Amino acid sequence: MFAKAFRVKSNTAIKGSDRRKLRADVTAAFPALGTDQISELIPGKEELNVVKLYVHKGDSVTVYTSGGNPILFELEKNLYPTVYTLWSYPDILPTFITWPLVLEKLIGGADLMLPGVVVPPTGLPQVQQGDLCAIALVGNRAPVAIGVAAMSTAQMLASGLKGKGVSVLHTYQDHLWRSGDKSSPPAIAPLDPTDSCGEKVHLGLQGTLRSLTLDGEEENGQVPLPEASEDTSSRAPSQDSLDGKPLQEQMDDLLLQCFLHALKSRVKKADLPLLTSTFLGSHMFSCCPEGQQLDIKKSSYKKLSKFLQHMQQEQIVQVKELSKGVESIVAVDWRHPRITSFVIPEPSLTSQTVQEVSREQPYLPPDIKSLYCVPANMTQLFLESGHKKGSTLEGSEVRRIITDYAKRNRLVDADNRNLVKLDPILCDCILEKNEQHLVTKLPWDCLLTRCLKNLQPAYQVTFPGQEPILKKGKLCPIDITLALKTYNKKVTVVRNLETYGLDPCSVAAILQQRCQASTIVSPAPGAKDSLQVQVQGNQIHHLGQLLLEIMW
Repeated sequence: MFAKAFRVKSNTAIKGSDRRKLRADVTAAFPALGTDQISELIPGKEELNVVKLYVHKGDSVTVYTSGGNPILFELEKNLYPTVYTLWSYPDILPTFITWPLVLEKLIGGADLMLPGVVVPPTGLPQVQQGDLCAIALVGNRAPVAIGVAAMSTAQMLASGLKGKGVSVLHTYQDHLWRSGDKSSPPAIAPLDPTDSCGEKVHLGLQGTLRSLTLDGEEENGQVPLPEASEDTSSRAPSQDSLDGKPLQEQMDDLLLQCFLHALKSRVKKADLPLLTSTFLGSHMFSCCPEGQQLDIKKSSYKKLSKFLQHMQQEQIVQVKELSKGVESIVAVDWRHPRITSFVIPEPSLTSQTVQEVSREQPYLPPDIKSLYCVPANMTQLFLESGHKKGSTLEGSEVRRIITDYAKRNRLVDADNRNLVKLDPILCDCILEKNEQHLVTKLPWDCLLTRCLKNLQPAYQVTFPGQEPILKKGKLCPIDITLALKTYNKKVTVVRNLETYGLDPCSVAAILQQRCQASTIVSPAPGAKDSLQVQVQGNQIHHLGQLLLEIMW
């Protein structure tokens, strides 16, 4: 459903009554969720938005977002959880297991075919036709897709595991997932470790890849298959990558690791006092290992201030409020056993390669030129130089053409060469109606200034390695405004990112991490085909730092 880009119709904050109704609907739709879990999923006070959108096939879908991530979507009055929600609550739906190679086909829009379903020792999950179900990969309970059962479990078994098993609605890496923070599935250990062992499951990989096509019909030879002896997708996950810890505990460990790594390798005594927000955005995030994502809201601390308070109790750092509402790290005990015993992890080969490539190919901003477009009422002035209505010129070209025109028509004043006599064409092009019979001469600088002012603005944008893009109208700068929402909550709004080759969704994801605040990407009011990014709180400092120091 979301394999292709969708069109957003509206994005509004949810009303109190609608929030209560949504909580009741979720309770009815997902009885496996407890009261506390529903309160976590749909908080009473935190920002929750309702996004109305149209998918590429024309269906109208309602998406509920919290903390910048889509958490639920509604289609034809039926509620469905997103993969972001299922990663926090992986057991609320019956789950079918498949192979990692199948995932790329699901992302492309394919349904899950029964030959590719892995049957664990406990058997297939019990479903009826039309039941909502999740899809996970061998060795990890974190769902990567959700859909509707195409037949009941009994029918699946009776068919000999042939035909369509699940009609897929939403997957990891589709456009709905991309509208969030684009995080990867967490490592969640199987309830029964034997379901990731190739000797105790139904090996349907070869049948899957032969049966799996985008329209769900059988077709042979879709993907080259590995030899059975080389197939490693069914091996049990290593203890290093999947230690069975709850997601919250894993995030606590990652938070501490990034904290100690930043103190040991990045922060110096001369940097103190250091704003806690700067410490998080500029130091801790950059210490996060490749393939992982630091998200304080998923830790037991929930907020950076609570985590730093705990570190202060351990006497690792000292935090003070140097100005009202703004905390800073004022002291660090670099001799603390936690820091001295911490071993900085070696960067992976992939990480080193990415760093080398990024050094060789840094982000390059577009080359932007201000241009001038010839309007209809000034065409006569530019005809002799070979330009017509709609022609675009640089400022230097305009000056040269005007100078040549004046000299060629002998309009330079013989007594004062700093003045230019105005002929009928120049009068029509640059004089106001009340000046037509009063002004007969103008200084060169005034003549050129008036001429440039009366031309229509345009600009040319050239991205590295691409053809120039010509646009009429004024070049709009990146617009950053601080707005006041309901209940005196401040939000930072950013517009016009696309002009400079910046993806609003990517900028929103980075800001969400750096600021630890919810972000929303929505259509910019009054602008066609343009998006704006809204960040909770006053994030002008973080945004300015991101644009000036990182992207530029």
